[in-house]
Amino acid sequence: MMKRLILVVISLWLSGPALAEPGDADNGAQVYAQRCVWCHGEEGDGEGPAAERLNPPPRDFTSAQYKIKTTAFEDDFANDDNMFRMIRDGMPATAMPGWSDVLSEQEMWDLVWYIKTLAGLEEEELGADMDYGTQVESSPESIATGKQLFHEDDRCVECHGKEGKGDAVKGLKDDSGYRTWPRNLTKPWTFRASNDPRDIFARISTGIPSTQMPAFGDPASDKVLSVEERWHVANYVNSLAKTDKIVAPENTVIKADKLEGALPDSVEDPRWQQTVPTTFFLVPQIIGEQRFFTPSNDTVTARAVYNNEHFAILLEWDDRTMSIPGDETAEEISDPELSEDSIAIQLPVTIPEGSEKPYFGMGDTSHPVNMWQWKSGTLENPASVKLYNATGFTEIEERDAAAVGVEATGVYKNGTWKVLMTRPRGVDDPQKDLELGEGQFIPVAFAAWDGSNSELGSRHTMTTWYWLLLKPDAGSTPAISAIVIIMLLLAIQFWWVRTATRTQRSGQST
Repeated sequence: MMKRLILVVISLWLSGPALAEPGDADNGAQVYAQRCVWCHGEEGDGEGPAAERLNPPPRDFTSAQYKIKTTAFEDDFANDDNMFRMIRDGMPATAMPGWSDVLSEQEMWDLVWYIKTLAGLEEEELGADMDYGTQVESSPESIATGKQLFHEDDRCVECHGKEGKGDAVKGLKDDSGYRTWPRNLTKPWTFRASNDPRDIFARISTGIPSTQMPAFGDPASDKVLSVEERWHVANYVNSLAKTDKIVAPENTVIKADKLEGALPDSVEDPRWQQTVPTTFFLVPQIIGEQRFFTPSNDTVTARAVYNNEHFAILLEWDDRTMSIPGDETAEEISDPELSEDSIAIQLPVTIPEGSEKPYFGMGDTSHPVNMWQWKSGTLENPASVKLYNATGFTEIEERDAAAVGVEATGVYKNGTWKVLMTRPRGVDDPQKDLELGEGQFIPVAFAAWDGSNSELGSRHTMTTWYWLLLKPDAGSTPAISAIVIIMLLLAIQFWWVRTATRTQRSGQST
């Protein structure tokens, strides 16, 4: 029993917050000048040289409004442990890295004490952690209760959406006037702290200072939640994680299944759920003109099928807004330059030999690429699909998509776009289009545009090259392979017997 108690104490010590220790503000100032000034600025006001290219922007330390804190909602400031944790672990899905592999623990504490001086907090008695009460363990019953509270009176869905994907119904801004987006709760890797129920409980209880995320632990709020209710909501939010949409570094191949008969002609066809999804990270385009540094979309998921004549691919990505230029609702919640949402597939015109591929930024003069692009449409014009050939960012030829047989349809629902693209596998002009043969590893890349985030032209997110494989028909392959293997084994056995016999005869003759 004592051994188990010791193990529990050690576990809590390792996983819990660091214990506050005195720091040297003067040494912290030196560390800050070397490591932090480029984003947070010399004065700590968040106006460093890189600030305009970061989303979200760097924290303004002079205001002492730290978004991630575990002190009670009525406490104005985060405590030392909160600041240390952000320095040590960083903030996922932002430009703030974790510094534990670069700075010593003492240097990180020195930074905490220096950062406090930027807001005049060096003499302040900062609050202790909030009262977490008794944690409610996750269970189907707790998750169901949390879901009910989440949706009740639009308590959380007003900003986070019915399925928690952050599909806002209104434009949100923080206290500095900067555009903010509700967290997509289905993507736990983007949570600024973590998606551990304890961290989620803290966000629900204290809110996120300087943003429109309220404190549901505030008794003065008309949507206040009890401690137990907050644990139920935390368990529900934790359950929303889309584990099938997580990027797996080892999964770089979209494996297209061969189907008999007609291919799916709808994004909701149940056969799509029988295919294996492959998810890729989207990164901002920063190599061509009009470089882009502040993306909103971060992943795209692909599924593919084919038959003897056609190929179909279903692309799915979360987008907080349905961007339709001319639509009043869309314009109210978008950035000033509203444009169409869009997705594009890029293929080489010829499968390269060896490891060399076309330049992933729209090809090059020696390696042309072929692109299919779907656009969501405007209030006046319907959604469309375009076909391009390119040998670089400026050398682009638009072609007739319908003449080649490229078709696309898209559906937006609860914060997610699903776009189905199809094309004949065969081609009329191999100098323009790639024949999609079975068993070949075909390079493939993607690009996406969020129209409400001022993404247009070369301002978009993209992937590098990955692979598309039309899995060979397994119908007769196993039988043929078995026959070949059996014949090979018989041949080896015959050769062995014949060799052994010759050896034996040779031995007898001597």
